Amino acid sequence: MKRPAERGPDEHYPARWWHTLDDGRIQCDLCPRDCRLHEGQRGLCFVRKREGDAMVLATYGRSSGFCVDPIEKKPLNHFYPGSSVFSFGTAGCNLACKFCQNWDISKSASMDRLMDQASPEAIARAAQRSGCRSVAFTYNDPVIFAEYAMDTADACHALGLATVAVTAGYIHAGPRREFYAKMDAANVDLKAFTEDFYFKLTGAHIAPVLDTLKYLVHETDVWTEITTLLIPGKNDSDAELRALSQWIARELTPAVPLHFTAFHPDYKLDDLPPTPPATLARARRIARDAGLQHVYTGNVHDRQGGTTFCPQCDAALIERDWHRIVRHDLSDDGRCPHCATAIAGRFAPYRGSFGNRRIPLRVHAR
Repeated sequence: MKRPAERGPDEHYPARWWHTLDDGRIQCDLCPRDCRLHEGQRGLCFVRKREGDAMVLATYGRSSGFCVDPIEKKPLNHFYPGSSVFSFGTAGCNLACKFCQNWDISKSASMDRLMDQASPEAIARAAQRSGCRSVAFTYNDPVIFAEYAMDTADACHALGLATVAVTAGYIHAGPRREFYAKMDAANVDLKAFTEDFYFKLTGAHIAPVLDTLKYLVHETDVWTEITTLLIPGKNDSDAELRALSQWIARELTPAVPLHFTAFHPDYKLDDLPPTPPATLARARRIARDAGLQHVYTGNVHDRQGGTTFCPQCDAALIERDWHRIVRHDLSDDGRCPHCATAIAGRFAPYRGSFGNRRIPLRVHAR
């Protein structure tokens, strides 16, 4: 489908990836939920809706807000470190995580939350004016607004900007190929490493996420990092952390960066304690012992856990405090200056750290 130039907000934008069933319902083929809809019904994500004999995306051109962030906040530590990224999302989500940290956006069933409007071209121009190196589809999962994200990615690439998907990776194989063909980097939330956790706490299944990770690492050029939010008593046992780390080392590559981040009580798991820093440190030790080369801790001040080390000589190459780079000792082409080992990632001449800033912006619709 060819996108009209400068297309703006549209609650009736024609959606892709669906088919009509024999009983007259329409099935969404975007993600493994396979929502089957009667007239006027919406999928679990809330933003994909049946209108007549077709499916529409109700959030095309409509955002929950725009912000300039450090790339390390996505988190991506090996994708142009220190650079700024233009971030935005919409509403809704195709998972039902009881621990959602952005639940006011991702669980919203109200389009009234979408106060900002912008065409893909307007977003790309705003990101360029803001001095950003990339644009991130984040805050909620870009899989559910894939048409909008893909059109925006085209507009970004036309201006020389990179694109980033921050996602749970819950998507069918066909749309996955088309979606990630437009992305330069991805951070995939691997919520846990048991089917029981996925089914009970996210309403989803783990297998499609693992398939997405294997596809990204082995069949695309998308730079990929992984994040696991550690929830006390739910997914932080030694056995699970070891199994998760060993799977990454075996099925992906030891060079894939893994971020363990701290949970804070929210949404439907507000009766649990926050993740102790000691749990993050323990998880990092387990992952490194399993052979992973780049393991980080997040949502805490931990310089050791935020530092990029050379996997060959163990020299500290990029030292971070939260999202701020406090020391950078990596060559322009991403090599260790001490032993010349190439560090996995996407690197360019370092221009300084964007730091811990967060700059909200308004974008002209067109």
